[in-house]
Amino acid sequence: MTPLSSPLVVDSDRLQKTEPDAATQAAFGERMMGMLNDAALSFMISIGHRTELFDTLEKLRRPATAQAISDESGLNERYVREWLGAMVTGRVIDYDPATKGYQLPQEHAAWLTREATPNNLAGVMQFMSMFGKIEDHVLDCFRNGGGVPYENFDRFHEIMAEESFQTVVAALEEHILPLAEGLLEALIQGVDVADVGCGRGLALLRMAELFPNSTFVGYDFSADAIHWATDEAKRRGLTNIRFAVQDAARLQDEDRFDVIFAFDAIHDQIDPHAMLAGIHRALKDEGLFFAQDIHSSSHLEKNLDHPVAPFLYTVSTMHCMTVSLAHSGCGLGTCWGEELALQMFEEAGFRNVAVHRLEHDIMNNYYLCRKGEADR
Repeated sequence: MTPLSSPLVVDSDRLQKTEPDAATQAAFGERMMGMLNDAALSFMISIGHRTELFDTLEKLRRPATAQAISDESGLNERYVREWLGAMVTGRVIDYDPATKGYQLPQEHAAWLTREATPNNLAGVMQFMSMFGKIEDHVLDCFRNGGGVPYENFDRFHEIMAEESFQTVVAALEEHILPLAEGLLEALIQGVDVADVGCGRGLALLRMAELFPNSTFVGYDFSADAIHWATDEAKRRGLTNIRFAVQDAARLQDEDRFDVIFAFDAIHDQIDPHAMLAGIHRALKDEGLFFAQDIHSSSHLEKNLDHPVAPFLYTVSTMHCMTVSLAHSGCGLGTCWGEELALQMFEEAGFRNVAVHRLEHDIMNNYYLCRKGEADR
């Protein structure tokens, strides 16, 4: 991904300019046309992901007609052909008019197929259609305040589980867990672990499989997500893991866990301060709080060169901020930022905090917070 071209903080003199610059106006018009096409393509790419059309094209590995692609995918040819029209004109898929053959370039497949995990951006496009369904609710919030609760979001936990698989589960063993010195060894020997705001619990389920000597508890306030995770644990035959419906701001555990994880779960909480204080309280002395959250600054001007800043602020408006405000929460928002995160960790009692980045991950910070005697 590349950042938007030349984003600048506009000074007051420029704001007072009254005569439009013709070249700037024309360039922005072209950019708007590009946005229109790209926004439309985001829906078609989401459909390509959900129907597994990209995976079908990757499997074929050769030019194929719309009918051949339809037959291979088991989908309606007329819809497949129209979808291919969007993909070809959007320069996503190649087309040979002489043979009427369509082919997904391998360079594009590297960003669009399930085999491309953790780089499959087609799955991320599903957020756009989900946001479209709640636009009217968010518009009402602009006028009247408040927020849109979780239950208004169709498929949220399903989409987030896919995203979690890409960003967390796929990188868990090789990249994420090794960030904390001694953590892998401790998990192998056996420790008590919790995941607060676990959603469908894919990361915790994977750890339960990898580390049978450790015990795992997943907390989330969504009964649907917890039900799914519980059924999945049974399906996998795991006996060292359980899930429970629990408000993250009302944790009752004290000095219980050796490790607590929070994967992308702090910034959309109703009361993140209470959540962090409860996590600190629930950890044993020398316990580890391992938090993954969005890489950004708490200061807007420092996010201008962030490669996906517009996406993050959109996600915040359309989900993360509004679900918190729906329950009179503090509405931190997706771009609450590293500066505020460190301040809140300290306020919760954590004095020993290290911030890590992963080379392949432009989206997240990884915070390692140790609870020691001095933190109490």
